[in-house]
Amino acid sequence: MKILYQLFVFLYPKAAWLLGLKNEKAKKWVRGRKGVFKSLANYFYQQKAPVIWVHCASLGEFEQGRPILESLKKAYPHYKILLTFFSPSGYEVRKNYPKADFISYLPMDSSKNANRFFNIVQPSLIFFIKYEFWHYYCKEAEERKIPLLLASGIFREDQIFFKWYGSFYKNILFNFSHFFVQDAQSANLLNKLGLAEKTIISGDTRFDRVLEIEAAFEPIPLIETFCKNAITIVAGSTWTEDDEELDHFINNHPDIKCIIAPHEIEAERLKECLSLYKRSMLFSEYKKRSIEDVIIDPQVLIIDNYGMLTRLYQYAKICLVGGGFGGDGVHNVLEAAVYGKPVLIGPVYEKYMEAVDLVENGGCIAVENALEMEEILKQLLDPENPLYQQSATAAKVYVSANAGATNKILAYVQANLLLTN
Repeated sequence: MKILYQLFVFLYPKAAWLLGLKNEKAKKWVRGRKGVFKSLANYFYQQKAPVIWVHCASLGEFEQGRPILESLKKAYPHYKILLTFFSPSGYEVRKNYPKADFISYLPMDSSKNANRFFNIVQPSLIFFIKYEFWHYYCKEAEERKIPLLLASGIFREDQIFFKWYGSFYKNILFNFSHFFVQDAQSANLLNKLGLAEKTIISGDTRFDRVLEIEAAFEPIPLIETFCKNAITIVAGSTWTEDDEELDHFINNHPDIKCIIAPHEIEAERLKECLSLYKRSMLFSEYKKRSIEDVIIDPQVLIIDNYGMLTRLYQYAKICLVGGGFGGDGVHNVLEAAVYGKPVLIGPVYEKYMEAVDLVENGGCIAVENALEMEEILKQLLDPENPLYQQSATAAKVYVSANAGATNKILAYVQANLLLTN
């Protein structure tokens, strides 16, 4: 299994380079790693402050780890924060995030790269968020006796760590100093491996993050202008499959406004959305025409930027969170549920504990297809039907009841003197 892992980390950059000839995301992955060690050295060799390293795979994990990062920055201001990403969808959106002192791509995992990275950065404490398990980086941390914590981890029995052939990946877990997991099932699986003393059920820091976003909500004037007083459906992080289930209802209800925030905003995907939704317009075009005082009134607004979605759900009467009609599963339902709005999702959600919980308590409604979606939408929009208020209340109560993971993690850091004031 180790040989396969080494083959993977050897071939991945080469495959990314080939894909980058036609794929912009792959091109950014390759380009972003050029000169990364030089950039790290130029910064970290010039300052003597201790370092906290926070690593996230992508944008979703960043939002999950953000409450931890910001709490550490506030509690230990003399430490420098290094934030690294594996994916361009995280780095490109958050490369100017002001609360981190240095933001970088993570060099590909290898013995040489890990050794070089640690020699430059010299971290005092490391946080990996949710799913990141890089053999050589984790091994280097353990050998150097640097605390390595997994935050908001979640484990399932079907993962390779718990298979008879998964000993290589299982051993990676023993390099971690501590696990902060989301639920009892994850803790029980780690307990079976002999990691009980290293495991705490802390919950999910995403609850803290979405509550912070809601509390600090800032209006978006152009969105208010677009919505006016109309019933508005906001569909966030959608893929083609999600839009193909929703478009018929929207196109046949011209009095209902709709905001679509695709998960990817490449030109072809935006063109597809404009084709599916008949009276639609890109947000950038709407913004430009509004500035020019041209009177326009599209029914559907297609968001062609990153960073607005968490605020867009505030404007919804009903939210739809994408991903549930595709193979990978639903995206972050908490970003919508925090506003106390009913949330519709597709049938693929079983890997996501918060989605499972919300479906069980009624805050999320899972639908199988367009016909079922249209029926549920009609019920939610019927003022005589109690479903809307029941679902909205259940969503809000669930999010509020599950806050506090960040404070548990920070308390552990302080109690065990992992950092010094």
